[in-house]
Amino acid sequence: MNTGFYDFAKLFVRGVAGTIWRAHVYGTQNVPATGPLIVACNHISYFDPPFMGCFCPRRISYMAKKELFAIPVLGPMIRGLGAYAVDRRGSATAAIKRSLHVLEDGGAIGIFPEGTRNLDGTVAPQTGVALLAALSQAPVVPACIHGTDRALRLARVDVAFGPALLPPAAGRKATREELAKFTAEIMKAIEELTESIGGNS
Repeated sequence: MNTGFYDFAKLFVRGVAGTIWRAHVYGTQNVPATGPLIVACNHISYFDPPFMGCFCPRRISYMAKKELFAIPVLGPMIRGLGAYAVDRRGSATAAIKRSLHVLEDGGAIGIFPEGTRNLDGTVAPQTGVALLAALSQAPVVPACIHGTDRALRLARVDVAFGPALLPPAAGRKATREELAKFTAEIMKAIEELTESIGGNS
């Protein structure tokens, strides 16, 4: 991650978001200032990563599909912002190892549990975020974005962060049932956040 470029981009996007989309952020006090952290957010638009990144108090690294890194300008840009590649058609082992490395270094990663944009709420969440949390014992901060699906119509955008959730199975391997239960807990927290700010837009 190029921290100077990241901080510049964060300030720039935040200024644009506040001016054009009247963006508001809630719950930043729920984001731990230091230590390994996973931010799990709903996903409704391609605008979500920059909006969440610019309003989160921490620098966030994202997984991004490997095809994006081959696009001129975009590839070097997202790499400079701390993104790392994941092959959605192949093994996720490399992405998991990279994520664990970021967390072991005390960094923060942003994950969209559905794995893709979920415009109509029918995409089932994956257990990857729960697995990473269990392996690293990093807390998970649920987050939500509201309004980015209407960003091209200049709708107001809200971003919210909820209280951190502690992962299961400290000191041992988590079971499938524990991972599924923690995934459901994360998604419930995201849903409650979405409902809490939906009426503000």
